[in-house]
Amino acid sequence: MVRYADPGVEWVESGGGPLIAVPETVLPFWAGADSEDLDTDYDRACEVDGYVGLLPVGDSAALVLGDEPAATTYLADRNTFVRWSAANSEGELLAGARAALGTADWGTELRWHVPGPVVLFDSAWPGMESDREQHLRVPLEAGTYGVRAAYAQPEPETWVGLVQLRRIA
Repeated sequence: MVRYADPGVEWVESGGGPLIAVPETVLPFWAGADSEDLDTDYDRACEVDGYVGLLPVGDSAALVLGDEPAATTYLADRNTFVRWSAANSEGELLAGARAALGTADWGTELRWHVPGPVVLFDSAWPGMESDREQHLRVPLEAGTYGVRAAYAQPEPETWVGLVQLRRIA
């Protein structure tokens, strides 16, 4: 986990591959790159095309944050994963992200059913990795969520990826 200027915001970084949000209940089933299979879970995550995708894990699904391995945080008050592509500071990026939520050109919405909280981490790592420094727990309530993604440029030098969750009744 990385902290920049704002002590209340925690960021997860990747070693080069996609980040993934896996429901806590199925973390033991995510092997990451540590597998003897020809197609590892990490390979499956790398095959996701676009900003987001869903992969089966156990009896649930994980949300893959694709496109680029950008540092990512979760803004609970906006139900949004924020991906740092370019900005002069964390403050500029977060302000730009909040401003972009209302004007972003959102892609097709996915439906994601989660059994409860999820953990965001580098998809190359096994889900039960004991070192949780580079993991971010997102306390989602069990249910179905609409997931939409966008890439926005709210300021000339600020580029941000957005992945917003919308609870579906």
